[in-house]
Amino acid sequence: MTSTEASSPGWQWRLLLAFLKLMMFHSGPVQTANERTCTVRGPTSYILVFTGHWSPQTFPKQYPMFRPPAQWSKLIAVTHNGQYQLWREGVLASPGVRSFAELGVTMDLVKEAREARKRRAVSTLYRTAGISSGTGHSSTEILLQPRNPQLSLLVKIVPSPDWFVGVNSVNLCEGNQWRQEVIFDLHPFDAGTDSGFTFSSPNYPTSPPENITRITSQNPNHPANSFYYPRLSELPPLATVRITRQSQVSARQIPLSNHILPHSMPQYFSGKNQQGGMRHRTRYILLRPANNGSPCPELEEQA
Repeated sequence: MTSTEASSPGWQWRLLLAFLKLMMFHSGPVQTANERTCTVRGPTSYILVFTGHWSPQTFPKQYPMFRPPAQWSKLIAVTHNGQYQLWREGVLASPGVRSFAELGVTMDLVKEAREARKRRAVSTLYRTAGISSGTGHSSTEILLQPRNPQLSLLVKIVPSPDWFVGVNSVNLCEGNQWRQEVIFDLHPFDAGTDSGFTFSSPNYPTSPPENITRITSQNPNHPANSFYYPRLSELPPLATVRITRQSQVSARQIPLSNHILPHSMPQYFSGKNQQGGMRHRTRYILLRPANNGSPCPELEEQA
């Protein structure tokens, strides 16, 4: 800038305008590969199968045998677009993720998904039944819409302080076609809200909360940690999820037990009198039925 320009009365204003234009140019929305426009016509249906591989053979250290034994919570899956995020490594857990990772309670997650649905960022939230052991399967049918082609899911590790496995924002649409099948190996994550080291650690809130981090064979680097296997370069998969497209969209409705958004709540919860509240209870299996004993009742109840 010359001395003549510097002495001009309006040069500061022109400089400010140029700076603002530069900021607006660089602060615009950035479209990543996971947020490319889905141009496929019409919805599609997938079968989602979750398989647990948590056993004394694959993870012998401190494997929970009793009160409660190793098991998986219900699976929570959300179909959405790039304007919503169920969870992400390296950021703080939402209140819904915190209550689910610590207690297995889904109420706050449902509220968050419903708020996002008002912005058309979420289509539907699904859930499957829990698995009463470390190994086993659960499944559900999910419907994907072109405007919300991404899928995220969570499953709590039971027992654990705040550990879970999950998938973050996988896009099942590739341009003008739906993907036929995707398979993910799942590894444990720490929600960053409880500082327990072991599966059966007492409640010890992390203050302030920390970001969600992946648990590895050497992180946290402490011998007391239940997943600490220093001789392994990487932990074996704790679970897998397979998402397979069906040949055509199912004509039947997805069962309400798996489909809890947007209209699965009984009508008597939505009357004009809003003075009442909702009571929620989640239980875990402490001792499995033996000798032809009766099966355990429903583990989650709302009233």
